[in-house]
Amino acid sequence: MSEKGTTKRLVLLDAHAILHRAYHALPDFSSSKGEPTGALYGLSSMLIKIIADLKPDYIVAAYDLPKPTYRHEAYKEYKAGRAKADPELVSQMKRSREVFEAFSVPIYDKEGFEADDILGTIVEKLQTKNYKLKTDIIIASGDMDTLQLVDDKKVQVYTLKKGIQDTILYDEEAVVKRFGFPPKLLPDYKGLRGDPSDNIIGIKGIGEKTGSTLIQTFGTIEEMYKALKRGEKKFKDAGLTDRIIALLKDNQEEAEFSKMLATIRRDAPIDFALPDKLWKETLDMGKVAKFFAELEFRALGARLVQALTGRGQEKLTTNNQQLTTKEKKGQEAESKPLDGGLFATVASTIAPPPAEALAQTALALWLVNSNITTPTLEDVLNFSGAKTFEEARAAIFKRLAELKLTSVFETIEKPLMPVVRSMKERGIAIDKECLKKLSKEYHGVADGLQKKIWKLAGEEFNVSSPKQLGVILFEKLGLKALRQKKTAGGALSTKESELEKLREAHPIIGLILEYRELTKLLGTYIDTIPEMVEKDGRLHAQFLQSGTTTGRMGCENPNLQNIPNKTELGRAIRHAFVAERGFKLVAFDYSQIELRIAAFLAGDKKLIEIFKNGEDVHTAVAAEVFGVAADKVHPDMRRKAKVINFGVMYGMGVNALRTNLGGDPSTGSGQATREEAQKFYNDYFEKFSGLARYLEAVKVDVRGKGYTETFFGRRRYFPGITSKLPFIRAAAERMAINAPIQGTEADIIKIAMTRVAELVWKEKLEKDVFLLLQVHDELVYEIREGVVKKVTPKIKEIMESIIPLKDTAGVPIVVDAKAGDNWGEMIKVQN
Repeated sequence: MSEKGTTKRLVLLDAHAILHRAYHALPDFSSSKGEPTGALYGLSSMLIKIIADLKPDYIVAAYDLPKPTYRHEAYKEYKAGRAKADPELVSQMKRSREVFEAFSVPIYDKEGFEADDILGTIVEKLQTKNYKLKTDIIIASGDMDTLQLVDDKKVQVYTLKKGIQDTILYDEEAVVKRFGFPPKLLPDYKGLRGDPSDNIIGIKGIGEKTGSTLIQTFGTIEEMYKALKRGEKKFKDAGLTDRIIALLKDNQEEAEFSKMLATIRRDAPIDFALPDKLWKETLDMGKVAKFFAELEFRALGARLVQALTGRGQEKLTTNNQQLTTKEKKGQEAESKPLDGGLFATVASTIAPPPAEALAQTALALWLVNSNITTPTLEDVLNFSGAKTFEEARAAIFKRLAELKLTSVFETIEKPLMPVVRSMKERGIAIDKECLKKLSKEYHGVADGLQKKIWKLAGEEFNVSSPKQLGVILFEKLGLKALRQKKTAGGALSTKESELEKLREAHPIIGLILEYRELTKLLGTYIDTIPEMVEKDGRLHAQFLQSGTTTGRMGCENPNLQNIPNKTELGRAIRHAFVAERGFKLVAFDYSQIELRIAAFLAGDKKLIEIFKNGEDVHTAVAAEVFGVAADKVHPDMRRKAKVINFGVMYGMGVNALRTNLGGDPSTGSGQATREEAQKFYNDYFEKFSGLARYLEAVKVDVRGKGYTETFFGRRRYFPGITSKLPFIRAAAERMAINAPIQGTEADIIKIAMTRVAELVWKEKLEKDVFLLLQVHDELVYEIREGVVKKVTPKIKEIMESIIPLKDTAGVPIVVDAKAGDNWGEMIKVQN
């Protein structure tokens, strides 16, 4: 322990409150296993922020326990209004103690007491005059209850304003500024006005303003009632009405009882003592690294190192053989580097491994574990547990061979690396004027939508503000959907998925969703891309070869994969992607490739025949399911067939099918009933029984193996398939159903990219043919006008023959080729 007389800083953590805030800030955050991890990530992130901002000498965590406290015994309705915690949060509450264990943070709790009481007791003990060590205390919490413990600057509260990163530090002066009275009077304030979140009643009829006036005038509740016994003059001089005075007289017991419930105890029976060593001296970075690796918190390791060392974040990463290192100039390695795997490597200055070797090793790691997308050097070292890059590389390639994935690496991924790099180097020309016109037009449309929204709302407000929007929708208009989720603060969520539940409830919802789509397109693409265009007039987006778990390419800066192609608003953006003078953009798009792959992987005779005969698959499926001739299939039948054709490959169940089937726009009929959806589902799988058997076999197979395989042998792992939580297992099954199909499609398009590149090299067309974009099932080339007719059929033939017909049961893989001066206006290229 440090020398007597020196003041040390202790940070006390209200674990329960922080976890709640973290969970609601990241409710859908999960690992590749399907395990919900948002609260754990938020807690870890908050802990790192505290280490960086507050630089504690000691850290201690306090917990609530699930059993009732003395407050519940005194008042059975205490906290009765609170909704039952989501199972996803409960599972993380249990694991959250592992966060503190990994960080060497001691935990205190006591049956019958809340975390706040534990914190109050620790504060009381450390603030006594005879305690052996002087400490300044900062309480980190997710709510405001602990503000009553604030004492000058000796005890402060570091709390969350919003989310898990926006924080504020309260000393006594800040509390007085906010409430108008000192911290010790906060329980009295709650005794008067109550606290709905804890179901503390207070005195009904006394609100925030009146409560503040009473506390500022009289001090404690006890002093206020002493004054009231002496007469009412002082109350009336303070501007208090006869009604308020009557309320006070009639509810003294309620006020004093509510104050008791709101008062943090300082005498919980815990045996607390500061540790003998400073927190940093007990930290085992290897333990933290292992924990972060298990939960796939890949970015937090480097952030922790940065927080501990105060150095600029050093990130060693690879994208298509490019290695980037960010360090402070002249920074020497620490004389005593932090222990543990990667952290020891990152914290000390090392010579980075050769870029090519790192890039190849990262790709190999991704094949070994598809859940580690775009792997970094940190991932390479953590996965292998090795201390050097050379050891890690050897271990990963050994594992690659053991899993029989060497062929996928050598024939698909490794040859593609220079192709992907050349895509970025070439970039694509951007028509800034086109985007400028779109910007003006779309901002005008957005303004018009905003005015319509204001009119329906009956007032002007910031439509982009979730808080203001929530007030309009849920308070003023009184809208609410069944099972609607809430935010961290307990307000109803205005996320798109939640608003969709309300679409039919009020015309304002459709306008809000349309406004959001428009402003998102403006913010993400239309107003942003011009700033990203380089001096050569071209946009050089980053294509990520290992960017997804499925095997597909990823894209960033910007993500061109997400430009909507199903809406007119989204398609218009493609007009700004143009060909250089003397060239054409030629797009090669695989037609219904996932359905074709599903047909031959499943061996479904009817689907195979449909494709072999060149029929329209959605019309043909509709004819089978509805029992009519193909020429009798009307548009809504075809639409429904399309919904189920694609839906079943993504594990769509009957409820989801019902939602997606919607109503019949041609007849104006409403949404399908569950019975109708179930019949449609049953009829589909009865007619296409081969596909039904295949999808069921995939589920059985993945339960046994833990992974799926594509036609070419690429694996995708599903650790969540063995989870004890039913919703995680179900999610893993849904993803597994589509994995062999989508993964095979990804393999096909990657092989095609490499083979076309070989054609270009072989025919010496390096200055005439350039691959620019890979977006889902589409490849976009920039081809010199004079060779478009010559090269297009050859590229099309390569793309269509990646898998021979003998291996597809005769199902043809079909590619549509279109050419034009820009990506948005193209016409079919005739053979």
